[in-house]
Amino acid sequence: MLLTAESLFFSLRPGVALAAWLIILGFAYLISIPIYNVWFHPLRKYPGPRLWAATRIPLTRMIFSGMSHRKIYELHQTYGDVVRVAPDELSYINGAAWNDIMGHRKRGQGENGKDHIFFQSHKHSVISANRENHTRMRRTLSHGFSAQAMLDQQPLIQSYVDMLISKLRENCADGNQPMEMTSWYNWTTFDIIGDLAFGEPFGCLQNSDYHPWVSLIFQRIRVSSINTALRRFPLGDSLIQLLVSKEARKNFDAHFQLTQEKVNKRLAETNPRSDFMEVMTKREGDMKFSRAELWDNASLLIIAGSETTATTLSGVTFMLLTHQTVFQKTIDEVRSSFSNESEIDLLSVQKLSYMTAVLQETLRIYPPVPTAIPRRAQPGGDVICGQYVPENTLLGIWQWPMYHNAKNFTLPDSFIPERWLGDARFSSDPREVLQPFSYGPRNCIGKNLAYAEMRLILAKILWNFDITLHPDSKDWLQKNMAYSLWQKPNLNIYIKPRVAA
Repeated sequence: MLLTAESLFFSLRPGVALAAWLIILGFAYLISIPIYNVWFHPLRKYPGPRLWAATRIPLTRMIFSGMSHRKIYELHQTYGDVVRVAPDELSYINGAAWNDIMGHRKRGQGENGKDHIFFQSHKHSVISANRENHTRMRRTLSHGFSAQAMLDQQPLIQSYVDMLISKLRENCADGNQPMEMTSWYNWTTFDIIGDLAFGEPFGCLQNSDYHPWVSLIFQRIRVSSINTALRRFPLGDSLIQLLVSKEARKNFDAHFQLTQEKVNKRLAETNPRSDFMEVMTKREGDMKFSRAELWDNASLLIIAGSETTATTLSGVTFMLLTHQTVFQKTIDEVRSSFSNESEIDLLSVQKLSYMTAVLQETLRIYPPVPTAIPRRAQPGGDVICGQYVPENTLLGIWQWPMYHNAKNFTLPDSFIPERWLGDARFSSDPREVLQPFSYGPRNCIGKNLAYAEMRLILAKILWNFDITLHPDSKDWLQKNMAYSLWQKPNLNIYIKPRVAA
């Protein structure tokens, strides 16, 4: 006698039948989620590939690859200025998105807040704080990053830049052996921010090597991006345990442990210092920083105050050495503007208009933050670029795809500093699209420091040395991998001390 599927099912023991029902219901639930996301989700009318709308898996795989900036660029080329890149996430490359997502709001108006998952590892810092705490912390920190503060700190900054020049002279073998410049730039900027934050450097330049804490930062950047992507799935922390190596997780945690030790050691000191820790710890009452805020802000200051600046210096060095006409114009400007090296300081380098345009163009071609730092649409939703977005939608502005899009910049893949100096070919470009230091009331607090360091270091190198690119670095730019920040390959160049006329 043949049994039907129904009679066979009900002939099972009760426990087995229950398990079978749970499996069927679970499978139906899993199937229903992508169906809902594609055809019934509030974001269903936004353009983008169906598979990406159905599940977050394609976006996560892309983040793991390190090539997310190029894939997002391709999606925008296909689907337009706004693309649905995950069930609950939109990517924008329209310049109006800066103000719509991150712009100043009137009193009483809501803001699109920071995404708590993205800032899980810095949840007590100024960059991730809610509106009230952000105002409190930024008010304390901003004085140390003002233009006047940079002038007050000029002797300190100059001393480390001069040490860089001295160390390059000692190690360059008169231009007969290559120097790996991403390391030298990082050693310089980490020592500067270490002194500004804690009143003492990390000793990177002195030892011509990375401090253990600094070494952990580079490992942390990639792991942080992967952790963030995995946490957006159910049981995300379990996925991290499964997919991220034990060593990577250990190093990720070790960075924070060293941060705590560094801060706690600094707090135990009684002698006053003119550093950021002194400023933060002296606040009282409603302005007082908690211990967790001190830890997270210290970590943030070290990473944001060094890595992005060193990245731009690496980028501008490569761009100059692969664009000889631009390189020669920059050299001519630097060497004709000063009669001796002692004239090169934080004020005098501001008059180097062509070199400033070179840095600006580097920030466009090679933005130090190539990916998106997402916001979450406020309760009740918001209108972004003329379209309603429901609340809790992740809103991202991907800088590298944005700056390489022909709708925003003429000849977007060409390195042409003249676009920032009034060249008529670029008169219709919306220059305000370029916001490498972010936008609005939460823009990068360290912008003045970054420009001060970049101008001074680049001018001093071009004054002191003749430099050329090592052949093995000719594809350096293409070999960069994008996570939250760039994972940079070695940049090898020849450095030959010049004899000034």
